Amino acid sequence: MKRKNIEIFLFIDALGWKIVQEHLFLSDALPYRKKVTMQFGYSSSAIPTILSGKTPAEHGHLGLFRFAPNSSPFKMLSRLARIFKPDSFWNRGRVRHHLSKLLKKIYGFTGYFQLYRMPLWKLKFMDYCEKQNLFIANGMGNIPNLHDTLSSKQVDFHISDWHLSDRENYLEAERAIEHGKNFLFVYTASFDGALHDKVGDFQAVEKRLQVIAEAISSLRNKALEYAENVHFTVISDHGMTPLAGAVDIMGEIEKSGLEFGVDYGACFDSTMARFYYLKNGSEEVISKIMSKFPGHFLSCDEELKYGIYRSDRAFGDAIFLLDAGIQIVPSDMGSAPLNGMHGFSPENEHSHAAILSNEPLPEYIENVADYFKFMVERVEAL
Repeated sequence: MKRKNIEIFLFIDALGWKIVQEHLFLSDALPYRKKVTMQFGYSSSAIPTILSGKTPAEHGHLGLFRFAPNSSPFKMLSRLARIFKPDSFWNRGRVRHHLSKLLKKIYGFTGYFQLYRMPLWKLKFMDYCEKQNLFIANGMGNIPNLHDTLSSKQVDFHISDWHLSDRENYLEAERAIEHGKNFLFVYTASFDGALHDKVGDFQAVEKRLQVIAEAISSLRNKALEYAENVHFTVISDHGMTPLAGAVDIMGEIEKSGLEFGVDYGACFDSTMARFYYLKNGSEEVISKIMSKFPGHFLSCDEELKYGIYRSDRAFGDAIFLLDAGIQIVPSDMGSAPLNGMHGFSPENEHSHAAILSNEPLPEYIENVADYFKFMVERVEAL
């Protein structure tokens, strides 16, 4: 006998509203759709927001790294940094990848962990935000996440393992349906990686979307074998902004004579620089340097609007956001610009996320954080 309902939420990283519109993505199968304001920041801030309904100010995740010498778990590693020579070898992507895997095991991190291009000698000043797997029980500490909420409601549910490939997660979702699960949160991340390279190639993007559409059709058909009604919703966290230029903020700051860790601290993300002022005078010097670059320091009102204002200034005493399309190169994230990047102003036309469904959507969904409330409502309707 068929079950009455199956609820499926499919997360597609970087499926922006502009791309959905340009490619008419699943316009027949999922006709109910809305433009959604992205969570300021990157996937490191958007994913915990989606999984909890809380803002970065509440859950504490903005960039992957933050300047926090007193709580850095990497102090011993930094003391050994002198053995990591030559720098050119340890900065290679493949070497960094394997070193990240080793450190993740040593430190017992279960969340997403990558060193990217963070200088090894700087690690003693840095803490890392995603030490725990955000998708599992108690994965966000005192903040109930989706797993905690579904468990409390005694729902027979399935949440994807983010370590797996998209294909593996689609197959796991189909098996979950066969095994009686009636609420599924399916995670896919490869579209984001593709767009970083191919965002300006219409045909390449179209080809990727066709593959996704086929996987969605297969998953939905599988659900229809087991349930009378299948509510299928696609959600995303942000879009992708094409490259418009690059600036060397790190180089200019380093030439100022200010000493990192003594006069100032900083996290140089791909699209923003987060500064911590440690000595009098450093703010004035840095502000003068930053006035030469295309962008602006976020006001208190903007931080409040974007859900990133914290009185403890954990995210930085000042956050400089670059204009849309301009990337920091080199940064703590990479040594070369990418063809596409996210993490710019949420108002930028390329930044908007999207939600698509085969049933009408509630009017209150305006921001990425609103997905959580919607998922909980759909659980209660099962």
